[in-house]
Amino acid sequence: SGTGGADGGLIGTVGGPGGSGGPDFARPVAPGGYAWWYVDAFSDDGAQAFTLIAFVGSVFSPYYHWAKRRDPENHVAINVALYNRRGGRWAMTERGREALVRDDSTLAIGPSALRWDGTALRITLNEISFPKPARVRGEVVIHPEVRTTVPQVLDGAGRHVWWPFAPRSRVELRMDNPDIRWNGHGYFDFNCGSEPLQDAFSRWDWSRAPLADGGAALLYEVTPRQGADRLLSLRVDRDGALSAFSPPPKAPLGATGWRVARGTRCDVGAPPTVLRTLEDTPFYARSLLSTRLAGEETRAVHESIDLDRLRAGWVWPLLPFRMPRRGG
Repeated sequence: SGTGGADGGLIGTVGGPGGSGGPDFARPVAPGGYAWWYVDAFSDDGAQAFTLIAFVGSVFSPYYHWAKRRDPENHVAINVALYNRRGGRWAMTERGREALVRDDSTLAIGPSALRWDGTALRITLNEISFPKPARVRGEVVIHPEVRTTVPQVLDGAGRHVWWPFAPRSRVELRMDNPDIRWNGHGYFDFNCGSEPLQDAFSRWDWSRAPLADGGAALLYEVTPRQGADRLLSLRVDRDGALSAFSPPPKAPLGATGWRVARGTRCDVGAPPTVLRTLEDTPFYARSLLSTRLAGEETRAVHESIDLDRLRAGWVWPLLPFRMPRRGG
């Protein structure tokens, strides 16, 4: 397995699964570095969505930034978002190292936890939303339908790694607060690095889209601080095998309300459409697209990030209003 460059060739891979064969929750994080575990999911009727990011060395934390990124385990957080037509809820409370418990199969941060039981990821949530306080409590279970075993290198120096652990999954969401129940489809991955993201990259666009054969198409296009842009264009089959496919042309998506540029790749003659912007922040956007990839009409979850804005520094003072810190 490998990653697809813009010429359709393969670029390097690194590492492998953690000791449990699971999502590597015990992965060491170097000073200045980070690790995060990401989940997104949509209800089968398309009306509701869920995302979660669990951070060790919280990359977008103003507190980690102001502490000179010395101790990643003292800056941990679970970001959870529920999206529905009434607005949903959003929570991200940063905590100190006293709130962190982790081993190969468990990552617990404060009152919430991710647990890998060998076949499924079980998430228990007990958070408070911001800026309007409300409980976010319940359970989400991710049942991988497709799993991959080889993480992918994102940069020339090998300091940043992405592992699409379960690029296609079934999801059960059962929330007590708010009272929401649905089943749907989802995605689960892992990212880690040994230096701040904004030191290595100026921006990226990423997307994942399910395909009719039971697999998925993944696009990850990064603009490094040094060297040429790097594009990973991967097709995952239902057995978890990764192969490069010839990337389609670039397709602009239009900037967000915060003027974050968005772009993707799409088959010729089928321009993509932004169906919904889920997150619109000063440096980051998450969107749902209608697009065509590998000859198929599909819907993609897409994200764009502008790391020049983080590097410029003016964003950091804005973030505590959405991201409070407890302890430490």
